Amino acid sequence: MNRFRILIVTIVTASLVGAVNAQAPIQLKQGDRIVFLGDSITAGGILPNGYISVIRKHLDDKASELKIECLGAGIPGNKVSGLQGRVDRVLSSKEPTVVVVFIGINDVWLGQSDFLTTGTTPELFEAGLRDVIGKCEKAGARVVLCTPTVIGELPGGDNKLDTQLDIYAGISRKVANDMKLTLCDLRKAFVDHLAKNNTTKATRGILTIDQVHLNPTGNRLVAETMLKSLGQ
Repeated sequence: MNRFRILIVTIVTASLVGAVNAQAPIQLKQGDRIVFLGDSITAGGILPNGYISVIRKHLDDKASELKIECLGAGIPGNKVSGLQGRVDRVLSSKEPTVVVVFIGINDVWLGQSDFLTTGTTPELFEAGLRDVIGKCEKAGARVVLCTPTVIGELPGGDNKLDTQLDIYAGISRKVANDMKLTLCDLRKAFVDHLAKNNTTKATRGILTIDQVHLNPTGNRLVAETMLKSLGQ
């Protein structure tokens, strides 16, 4: 199947997933250990103002009786294939009861010149997500699947890679629906926020420092959106 046909099939598939039957938020339990699995955005989440730190503080303040742990497992540059290569090690070393999978930016970003060699085809992205999630569930972890966020902050679909990001977000929504997972739709949260708050049409600085990596406001938005998927 050539790349054009793959893209057309995926665009149609993504458009059919607009009304995902969202699963209920995960209900956190006593002693849960949440592992956040992703790329450099997740690696930055453990910094003082990072989204993992914000989530940890919220849970310590609002659900301290549950004694929940929040652990980062982000590697800069990871695509879904990177998660496939290390998910077994993460599961055995950290023993999570909940895994939040947040991937897709590099699959699109690194493939903008030739996604067949440096990025990830839609077909492989979907297969990779299913593989990672299947391993997490086999290990006994409940999974929250996130859609990718942004590569550029122009509202209205005016960023170079918005179409591709929407395709890959559609794949994540489809996988969440098929596998009956809780979906954390970060793509929608970011697009909606930028439509309301980026009146100057800035390319960065509203939610990111460089069009991709999060500033404090972006980290808070991710944390707030994830917390809803965690029943908070």
